[in-house]
Amino acid sequence: MKRFMFSVVLLLSCALILPASIFAQETIKIGFFAPLTGFAAADGTSAKQAVDLAVKAVNASGGVLGKQIELVSYDDRHDSKEAVAVANKLIEKDQVVAVASGSYSMPTRVTAPIFQRAGIPMVAGYAVHPDVTKAGDFIFRVGYLAEVEGGAAADVAVKLLNAKKLAVLTMDNDFGRSLAVAFKKRAEQLGAEIVSDNIYALGEKDFTPLLTKVKDANPELLYTSGYYNEAALISKQAKDLGLEAQILGEEGFDSPKFIELAGDAANGVVFTTNLNREDPRPFVQEFLKQYREAYGIEPDMVGASSYDAFMVVVEGIKQAGSTDAQAIRTAIANLKDYDGVTGKVSSFNAIGEVMKPVQVQIVKDGEFKHFGEIDDPEVITPPAE
Repeated sequence: MKRFMFSVVLLLSCALILPASIFAQETIKIGFFAPLTGFAAADGTSAKQAVDLAVKAVNASGGVLGKQIELVSYDDRHDSKEAVAVANKLIEKDQVVAVASGSYSMPTRVTAPIFQRAGIPMVAGYAVHPDVTKAGDFIFRVGYLAEVEGGAAADVAVKLLNAKKLAVLTMDNDFGRSLAVAFKKRAEQLGAEIVSDNIYALGEKDFTPLLTKVKDANPELLYTSGYYNEAALISKQAKDLGLEAQILGEEGFDSPKFIELAGDAANGVVFTTNLNREDPRPFVQEFLKQYREAYGIEPDMVGASSYDAFMVVVEGIKQAGSTDAQAIRTAIANLKDYDGVTGKVSSFNAIGEVMKPVQVQIVKDGEFKHFGEIDDPEVITPPAE
């Protein structure tokens, strides 16, 4: 009996001196994943760096619900199997309350159903594939659905650039195919003609044969998809071939790496994106300034979109007043007029899609500049199912 009483007293004494974190979570864990290694590492690093800035800002202002945010991040390597493993770790091992995706369509698309089944809210930064939000009511997107961005690109081609004969060169993955379908559909609605339509494999280096086909079709504009590596190679090889068609890209072009790799060939390229670097709102300019000062490079759409995805999660926790996943999901679904770096989130629709204008940038003298904006409700309103 004495031995038993001694054990009880010892346990109680230890409880008084052990840190509170043993008994209650001191931080609020938010999950994050991005391609931090491999061919997409520059984009993944940009996403992670921007979210790190967001975490620092939130914690410096007192955190959320009286607790500091702990970012639990993983490298998905732009690999679907790795992304599935990451999702399971975040749910089972780390027990995060919500997740922000700083990754591409494929990793985000395969993880969305996993988070949905677990009842963990996820906000995607810039993945465009429609299946992302179709996973269920716990999944949201602050970037553009492919149907929106691809359709807006057609408006840029026909209405802003006055092109009627169009060529399409598509990267063969979820991202590229989804954009191309929307672009061609909207372009034909606007009375344009697709005179050349080709697909290339992810990782392609020599675009000369395909660009020669494009040149032979004599289009006024080439709409092409690709990440910064492909974007740079296409722009350089098109210039070397003497292709005179205007090049119109998408958000994959929105990286300092594109300008670095393409050099002079980047000048004059126009692309749709999620970030207006000349946005006059003070907090947008402050984000751009802080990013430049912290990392010594220009911020891009990937970073800005991931920043917004994370901050929407944080706002959801604040509005919920709780770390309960269902409460956070409901709060995010009910957000109204939330000001993001990439635009105002007026609301999320029934399937978690956001509506906001599509930004258009142009490269001038080696710098990204504002070119226009597509705000036609017919184009930027995402489908409700």
